[in-house]
Amino acid sequence: MTSILTNIAAMSALQTLRTIGTNMETTQGRVSSGLRVGEASDNAAYWSIATTMRSDNMALSAVEDALGLGAAKVDTAYAGMESAIEVVKEIKKKIVAATEEGVDKKKVQEEISQLQQQLMSIGQSASFSGENWIAGGLNTGTATLNVSVVSGFVRDASGAVSVKTTTYTLDGTTAAAATGSMNVLFGGDATGAIDSATGILGTAASAWTGVDFNDSVAGVDAASVIGASSIYTLNIGAFTAANETQGIAEALKLVEAGLQAMTSAASELGSISMRIGLQEDFVAKLSDSIDSGVGRLVDADMNEESTRLKALQTQQQLAIQSLSIANSSSENILQLFR
Repeated sequence: MTSILTNIAAMSALQTLRTIGTNMETTQGRVSSGLRVGEASDNAAYWSIATTMRSDNMALSAVEDALGLGAAKVDTAYAGMESAIEVVKEIKKKIVAATEEGVDKKKVQEEISQLQQQLMSIGQSASFSGENWIAGGLNTGTATLNVSVVSGFVRDASGAVSVKTTTYTLDGTTAAAATGSMNVLFGGDATGAIDSATGILGTAASAWTGVDFNDSVAGVDAASVIGASSIYTLNIGAFTAANETQGIAEALKLVEAGLQAMTSAASELGSISMRIGLQEDFVAKLSDSIDSGVGRLVDADMNEESTRLKALQTQQQLAIQSLSIANSSSENILQLFR
């Protein structure tokens, strides 16, 4: 039946054109954004996962920055400790040279004094972003102080999130030659300022344990020779003729104990630096893996979408032609009245 009030063919063609238009809008959105799931309405589950993982990846990016900052702190401390070790080696060399008879001890001490000042300069300078891990620190001259660097961001199975840190303990008090954990050149006072009477370089000889001072030479007690002296305050030019031989021998033992402690501290810093480097590599790979995983969920296949868009454009042209034909069929009725 042909009707001028109801054009079934035109209605069908129009519906098809509307459907094609909706599909084209969706496909064009995917092509322009590159996303198959751009909104929660596209796929609520995938959108939720992708949004959560993107936020975690942003946190991981912050962790990468924090790791870089932590690495800089550790590297600065290691560089300072390594430089201090070289200076103390020079002091050891000067003390060994002073054991030779006829050597002017006061002249040797002048060189040692310059090296001691250099040690203080190193301790003061080894700071990054206001943090110094080898000198100073709040009360490190009387107690230990924990410092830390961010090492990871974790989301557990229950969805709880947390930031993991790597802790390094600053110790300016445990002066044991073999088993001590003292690892700062100079400790800090109650305000965090450097206390030159504490730490590996500032601790007096009498406070060191495990150092075999020989107090039997000429019946002179070692403590009365260098007991109050530290590596930083050592003065071999002040020894009297009676205790000069013993004093230099004990000074050498003190410097050797300090070198052992500094070497141990440098090794600990090196280990932390290695761990931070490994963590940086892992975080970078983890971030890439999360990006890849999210992409599999929500990214559009551009080859597929471009092909679909081309097909829909063709379908749209055909639908418009079909609608035109359907509308023109009603005009044919006019021929019956001519």
